[in-house]
Amino acid sequence: MATGAIRRLALGMAVLTTSGLLTLAAPQDAQAAADCPGRKVRTLEFATGSVLVHKRGGYVCAVTVPRKPGVKQRMSVSVRARGGRPVTDEGRYAYRAGPVTVHAGQRCVWVEGRVGGGSVASGWILC
Repeated sequence: MATGAIRRLALGMAVLTTSGLLTLAAPQDAQAAADCPGRKVRTLEFATGSVLVHKRGGYVCAVTVPRKPGVKQRMSVSVRARGGRPVTDEGRYAYRAGPVTVHAGQRCVWVEGRVGGGSVASGWILC
């Protein structure tokens, strides 16, 4: 094998190893973010978890993630556009509740999340 080929092979292995390590070290929010399209516009944190809120076009999407994933516990996430009904996902989950999506257009939304005994409510946001 020529020296140039060995260098290219070593560089390729280094890139693959680095990308694998970055994938393993990525926070749990990365998976939750992949579930909601658009850009993250808010993170609502509370004692036992957080709610990630994304917006794309006139749609708002939310996911609740626990601080300590991996153990099934009571979780919920809810999004309601002003004047509409809430869209909710509630149950016993180990990693996340949601995603839930509503069409808000230019209306404000109210987002709620719960993990175990902790919860958060946003009030009217994204007006």
